[in-house]
Amino acid sequence: MALNIRTFVVGPIETNCYLVVDDKNKNAVVVDPGDTCAELEEALDGVTLTDILVTHAHFDHIAGVSRLVELTGARVWAHHLEADWLDDPARNLSAAMGEYTPAVRVGRPSVLLQGGETTTLLERSLRVAHTPGHTPGHVIYIFDDVVFVGDLIFCASVGRTDFPGGDSRTLLESIRDQVLSLPDETRLLPGHGPWTTVGHERQNNPFLLY
Repeated sequence: MALNIRTFVVGPIETNCYLVVDDKNKNAVVVDPGDTCAELEEALDGVTLTDILVTHAHFDHIAGVSRLVELTGARVWAHHLEADWLDDPARNLSAAMGEYTPAVRVGRPSVLLQGGETTTLLERSLRVAHTPGHTPGHVIYIFDDVVFVGDLIFCASVGRTDFPGGDSRTLLESIRDQVLSLPDETRLLPGHGPWTTVGHERQNNPFLLY
């Protein structure tokens, strides 16, 4: 049975927050809860949220984490290089937003990632790849033919590298090594904007056409 994936666009920067449900056993994970969201909380009724997967620790991807942990007790996954960012408003950039959003403090993640992990989640194989460039500890989550790519790559674009810890050459290397190595039909679900595929980006992304 295919995973049931719902997208909730949340927060001031319109971040894609994904609810992923195994319809067979009603277990679920959330990817990048960038803000609190009443509709997401309503969608959790009748399912068991076991894990929260963070691609990177910018405020617009973690501002809803604390609320979900409070509601469900779910484990929080993040790369070890950004473990301290979740509780640091300067590093997660929430302090720079001023009164537009409160400074985000999440606490330590439950699952510290290195990158390269392969495990089972929602009764499916999940692979975690370390993909620095947008941030030093950015990761992507690969469920077979669906990949949650955060702010690594977008439809016809790539992630910004002008924030602290960003590096454009490293970002492009991450994309080439960890994304373009996947089959063309693989779906890419980014942190902002519409979903795309590896094949589409290989042929059409202007940042990759050289």
